[in-house]
Amino acid sequence: MDILDLSTLPPSENQYTGFLNQVCEKFEMDNAAYAGMNPVGGSIHGHVTYGDDWKNHYVQSGLQVVDPTLHMTQRSIAPVDWRRLERDDKFQRVFREAHDFGLCDQGLTIPVRGPFGDVGLLSVTRDCSISEWDKLTREVISELQSMAVHIHDTVMSSDSLSHILRHPNLSSREVEIMQWVAAGKSQQDIGDILAISHRTVEVHLRSSREKLYALTTAQAVGRAIGLGLIYPG
Repeated sequence: MDILDLSTLPPSENQYTGFLNQVCEKFEMDNAAYAGMNPVGGSIHGHVTYGDDWKNHYVQSGLQVVDPTLHMTQRSIAPVDWRRLERDDKFQRVFREAHDFGLCDQGLTIPVRGPFGDVGLLSVTRDCSISEWDKLTREVISELQSMAVHIHDTVMSSDSLSHILRHPNLSSREVEIMQWVAAGKSQQDIGDILAISHRTVEVHLRSSREKLYALTTAQAVGRAIGLGLIYPG
């Protein structure tokens, strides 16, 4: 998975650092992070209050591929205390390296599900006793859930990030085949035109349907036209 750091966006859109810092201050947290999971392109976009040394190490080491605070929590519809995460090799790797940067493994992630299959994750951490942590999270969980929805909705309303979330990553061959379908060609016709088998054409069409969240090829063509990926035949 690729990571898009929201701090690289234009200043008008880089409002997330301030927001996350406010979350930390308001709820007495050490750090906060937002991650958006793009189900179409398979990418992660996000921003954190962690220091640049940890951010750089995290990306360069590819920890987003194994990080359980991303992959396990996105399956939940309820807030996930990190104590519930399985302490497997992936968890141990991420947090062993996090500890080297002075970071703790005590945290909470709140998932938010959007209308396009997107998932937003707001995570907060604090290095304190378990009893303090439990008391704090009980007191602030409702407000944190509202904050999670707010930041995810803000991300979704951003033009550039909406494009990232909503724009399916079709291959050039998939676009080509979809264009021929829009022109009224059959799978056999398309195979003959492109000098590939009709079964290969079907493989590409199946992939396109999945990426476009369409049940039928006709639906996929309609959505591809609507997104400007292809043109009406």
